[in-house]
Amino acid sequence: MISDYIKASYTFKEVYALQKLPLETKIRISVEVLRQAFELSKHNIALAFSGGKDSQVVADLAERYLPEYFPKMLCIFGNTGIEFPESLKFAREYGKEHFGERFHETELSRLEEDELRYDFARQIVAELEEEGSLEEILKPDGKLKGQKALVEAALKRGYSLNSQNCFFKGQRKTFAYCVEQYGAPLLGKATSKLDAHRINIECFLKYSASVTGKEELKEYYDILRECKFSQHCCKLLKKEPSERKQAELDVDVIVKGLMAAESRSRLTSIATRGHIFESHRPHINNDKDGFYHVNPIALWTDDDVWAYLKQHGCKYSPLYDMTYKAADGSVQHIKRNGCIMCGTDIQFKDNHLAILRQTHPKAWESCMNHFGYADELYKLFRLKKNKYILDSFTDDGTKARMIERFGSTDRLLRDRPCAYDDMGNLVDLTGTGLENEYDAEVMISPDGQLSMI
Repeated sequence: MISDYIKASYTFKEVYALQKLPLETKIRISVEVLRQAFELSKHNIALAFSGGKDSQVVADLAERYLPEYFPKMLCIFGNTGIEFPESLKFAREYGKEHFGERFHETELSRLEEDELRYDFARQIVAELEEEGSLEEILKPDGKLKGQKALVEAALKRGYSLNSQNCFFKGQRKTFAYCVEQYGAPLLGKATSKLDAHRINIECFLKYSASVTGKEELKEYYDILRECKFSQHCCKLLKKEPSERKQAELDVDVIVKGLMAAESRSRLTSIATRGHIFESHRPHINNDKDGFYHVNPIALWTDDDVWAYLKQHGCKYSPLYDMTYKAADGSVQHIKRNGCIMCGTDIQFKDNHLAILRQTHPKAWESCMNHFGYADELYKLFRLKKNKYILDSFTDDGTKARMIERFGSTDRLLRDRPCAYDDMGNLVDLTGTGLENEYDAEVMISPDGQLSMI
């Protein structure tokens, strides 16, 4: 029976075996998972739609194989404000054509209070340190009291707040806001051990006694003191708006297109929790009803997805038809959808930014120059450069010597291919905690538990 394939957990060996099943069997498993998801829902069921091929397949499975249930499914498109233009256009067209009034877009969150902009906040902290008045903004343990304390300290010293030095209550938390106040999305989830405003992190690293005694974090802290990077944009642009829309629509079952084949952390998530697992949401009375995450195509592979789309003649985002020249010289198609400005896989070959430079050069230039990625990558190189690369006569060694010579300059960025394309070879992140696998949907929290983004 198909239901025998659907379990609360699997061994890795079982997952690998199930991934080898024929596509038709996987389709039947996925349809059964979807049927169970519809029957679990006591409020509303929704598809988390990205405009990408995976969530599109989930939508098509529900519409094609469960026509009696599909009209109940809502569609929530997570518009982060930095979508690929091709995917944004496709998502809206597909969503409105197949879901009609059941298609909903998320909206960016708004600031709950005034916040000093990063550079001005640093200026105020420096002035207070010089005055010997840091107690106005710091807790007894040396941590920052918060943005309200910074704002009050600035006003007390006669500064007037304006758009040049302050983000005001009610303003949208855009990507530009995220990069300025938290940092650029470079490297993986491990970079967000301290998930706070950059000014809070700097005060913590400089003034808090709790920094000492954590030898295992020393190297990470040393890098973080110099380099401004953060994964907080994922939370602010994706997670919070999605959960707010789910609450607004009274959703108790959220369906996603995640696959175990995509990454080690997703494999772990599927293996330990199966296709369907229960969690908690404030808008659901969890004593009475549950909130469920559902991954119908968890056992599929990319090849399965493309075979399905081809088999049924489905339209898909034109993003996937765009090509780039890979590091090995081969011509490849874009494989992943997602935020256009994401640089969290920078330590890997053919990373997102290396591809973006070829497919969307204006967006890449905006990342590297306007949003300061190049400056932060140069700082990282300066701190953790791979000494063996510098001695080599390979292309990577040449690039490393170029960075060493020119630093973060326009001259360096104009080089083709860009020296930063192979950042993973140019720096040595071993033991820093920053070399871990990147995953846009799943992270392992400090207590070892899996958490869905």
